[in-house]
Amino acid sequence: MLTLTAPQKTIFHKISAGQKLLALCVISTALFQIESLIVLACLTTAMVALYLSQGLSFAKFGARMLWPLWPFVLIIGIYHGITNDIEAGCEIILRMLIAVALANVVTMTTSLNDMIDVLMRLLRPLNWIGISTKPVALTIALFIRCIPTLIERGITMHAALRARSTGKSGWRIVVPLTLSVLNDADHVANALRARGGVGTNNER
Repeated sequence: MLTLTAPQKTIFHKISAGQKLLALCVISTALFQIESLIVLACLTTAMVALYLSQGLSFAKFGARMLWPLWPFVLIIGIYHGITNDIEAGCEIILRMLIAVALANVVTMTTSLNDMIDVLMRLLRPLNWIGISTKPVALTIALFIRCIPTLIERGITMHAALRARSTGKSGWRIVVPLTLSVLNDADHVANALRARGGVGTNNER
C-alpha cells in the first residue's frame, strides 16, 4: 500500500494525534466564520510559509496532496465569474484550500495507528452498550490505506488505455477499475475470514 504521510520528520510529528485533530476542528470551525478576503489571503500566505518552514520537499509533497482540488477550484471560479461575484468565489476557494491544507498537515505528520487510537478512544463508550468498535477501526484503516493504491491503479489503467487508443475515452477504465476493487475486497474478506474475522468473539 502507498502512504499519505510525509517521508521526512517535522516538528508536527512531535505533537500528539489528539491535539492535532482537536486543533484542526477548532481552526476549521473558526475559518468559516471569517468573511474578509484580506484575512483569508493572509492566512493562505501563512499556510504557504508553514509548509515551506518544514523544508522544500515537505512543501512539494503537500502541494501534490492539494493538486486534486483543481477541478473544484475551476468550477467555483467559473460559477462565480458567471454570477459576477468574484470576491465570494475567492473567499470560498481560499477557505477550501486552507482547510484542506491544514487537514493535510495532520495527515502527513500522523501515523495511521495514532489516528485509529484517537478514534477508538472516542468510540469507547460504544463498548459499554455491547457494540464492538474493532470492525470500525479496521474498516477505516483499510479505507485510508487503499485510497492511494486505487488512485495509482486508476492512473496506470488510464495510461495503458492512452497507449492503446488515440481517443480521450477515459470512462472506459471505470468498469475494469470497479472489478479490480471488488476483486481486492473479496481477497481481503477471505483473508479476514481465514484469520477468524473481527467479530466480538475474536477480541481479546
